[in-house]
Amino acid sequence: MKKLLVFAVFLSLFLGACSSGGTASSSTKEKKEEPKKEEAATKEATDEESNEEKVEEEVAPAVAEPEYVVNENTWTIDPIKDANKKVALLTFDDSPDEHAVEIAEDLKEMDVNAIFFVNGHFLESNEGKEKLKKIHDMGFEIGNHTYHHSSLKDLTPDEQRKEIVELNDLVESIIGERPVFFRAPFGQNTDESREVVKEEKMTLMNWTYGYDWEKQYQSKAAISDIMVNSPYLGDGANLLMHDRTWTAEAVPDIVKGLQDKGFEILDPAKIITIE
Repeated sequence: MKKLLVFAVFLSLFLGACSSGGTASSSTKEKKEEPKKEEAATKEATDEESNEEKVEEEVAPAVAEPEYVVNENTWTIDPIKDANKKVALLTFDDSPDEHAVEIAEDLKEMDVNAIFFVNGHFLESNEGKEKLKKIHDMGFEIGNHTYHHSSLKDLTPDEQRKEIVELNDLVESIIGERPVFFRAPFGQNTDESREVVKEEKMTLMNWTYGYDWEKQYQSKAAISDIMVNSPYLGDGANLLMHDRTWTAEAVPDIVKGLQDKGFEILDPAKIITIE
């Protein structure tokens, strides 16, 4: 009987020890697995961040290097390095009057760009503001052509400054951007206007040739012919045109005529501007 009792006690102790040992082993295993789970979660989060960074790098647009500069001696648009020399820049002053949106739409359809130099007095009405927005939304560059199109040399320094800066302010209030190109009415720059243009971080621009204000070229056929066959047409030509009926009618023919002669219509975004 004693032997049976001793054996029973021994068996009970043995089973208890086994049970205790098994529990401890299971607990230790779980504790060992927890760090692995944390490590996996950390690795997954790191991988996600890395993937997000890669996506951001892929989506970020490449900033194109400027390829051309405005030559202030000849007003041509000159290549900086190995860019195509045979280019022509299209510009339209006195915008947006009656035909600027129409001109922009035709250019857009032909997949070419241009600069629209605007005057402030065209932007005072809601209609004028909407026209400017449409032109800008189509991807065209907006330039400063002064508020009232006054001859700067006939104005005081303060008046000249007001003509330029107030237009920049107005343009910015409409499209959210300040102009980066400036063209003086009649091409009449002054010491004051040059200083203001520099302060406003704009690039000064005139032109190499233009004709549509002269009576003999105020028809579609006449202005189309002279703009394509002018003796002044050459590499980097800076073409001056205006928001006029005959010019608007001639724009498709002018673009096609220049392209047929091998000229690339230059995107103004490729011209270096002041940072």
